[in-house]
Amino acid sequence: MNERQQFEVWRLDIQPALISKVDELHLLGYDRANEEDVWTCVLYQLRKKKEFMHKHAFVNSVLTLKPQAFMTWLTIHSYKEPTDWFTDFESGIQG
Repeated sequence: MNERQQFEVWRLDIQPALISKVDELHLLGYDRANEEDVWTCVLYQLRKKKEFMHKHAFVNSVLTLKPQAFMTWLTIHSYKEPTDWFTDFESGIQG
């Protein structure tokens, strides 16, 4: 099957799974976890999947996301983001 996945269509349908994963991460001490980051992390992990994925398999991918994999993705993602360190520093001095 060479169908393109349409994960964004499922976003509202799997909202309870995202909320559950965020709550789990908060219970484990990862207080800065949010739904958007979990969603993006799962999509990043599934970017190389070639076969069509059903909704229940996608929900399983969300619910089985390991905290270590999430934190690794978050760390790498934060290094890739362009950050202007000096404006953050200067706004702290002036304020």
